[in-house]
Amino acid sequence: MQKEKAKKERVESQKAKGRVLLAVVKDKRDLELILKKKWYRIPIAHAPRLRFQYLAFYQPISFGRFGKRIEYYAYVGRQKIVQRKKLLPKEAAHPRANEYYVRVMLQKVLKLPRAIRNTSPRRVSFGFTTLERLRKAKNILQLYSVAETEVIIAEAMKKAGINFLEQKYVIGKDKNGYRRYRIDFAIPAGSRGGIAIECDNKKAHRGKRQLARDNQKDAWLKRQGWKMVRLKEKDILENLGKCVQRINRSK
Repeated sequence: MQKEKAKKERVESQKAKGRVLLAVVKDKRDLELILKKKWYRIPIAHAPRLRFQYLAFYQPISFGRFGKRIEYYAYVGRQKIVQRKKLLPKEAAHPRANEYYVRVMLQKVLKLPRAIRNTSPRRVSFGFTTLERLRKAKNILQLYSVAETEVIIAEAMKKAGINFLEQKYVIGKDKNGYRRYRIDFAIPAGSRGGIAIECDNKKAHRGKRQLARDNQKDAWLKRQGWKMVRLKEKDILENLGKCVQRINRSK
C-alpha cells in the first residue's frame, strides 16, 4: 500500500513539472505583494488538487490599460495554510479575516517577453496550462489550445456580406434587478433585440454549471427581444457554411 502510494506521488510529481496554474490578481496591491513580497494567496475553497510548478498571473480589467493580460509568471516554492488576518495583519477587520488561504511562496518572478492578452474577451479563473504554451501563447485561448472560433465566424460573416457588431453588451432590467451580458456577435433589429450569436468552444462551454449559466443568459436575452443562435466549436470547424446559413435563416 505504501509503495503504491509512493509510486502515485512520484507520477504526480513528474506530471507537475512544467504545469502552470493560471491565477487571477485581484488588484494592484496584490500584484505588488507578488513582485515585492514574493507570495500569492489562494482561498482554500479554490485550492487546486493537482500539483503545479508555476503560477501565471492574470491582470483583470481593473488594471486599466494594463488589464486583460498576463505579464508575469513565477516558479513556486513552499505552500502553507494561513489565516488571512495573519497574511494581511493591517486588514484584521476584513470580513474574511478569519478564513484560511494557501500561501504560495514564489522563488522567482519573471516577466513574459510579450504579454498574453485576453482579446476575446473570456472570463478568466483558476485553470491549468503548460509552461510551453505559456511561453508561446499570444492570447488566452491559446493557453488552453482552444480554437479561435470567433475569428473564424467573423471572417465568414464578412465574406457573406452580413453586417454585425462584435462584443456587444446588453443591459436590461428584470424582477431580479439589472443584468449585463456580453454577446459574441449581434445583428441588431430596430431599437430592441435582434440576433445574438454565441460561439461555444468545447472547453469553455461544458459542465452543468456552465450550461446552466448559458441557459439563464439565453432565457434573459430572449425576454429582451433577442433571437439566440449558438454555434458549437465542432460545427464551426467542420461545417462553417451551415453555420452561416443558420445565421441567415434567423434574420
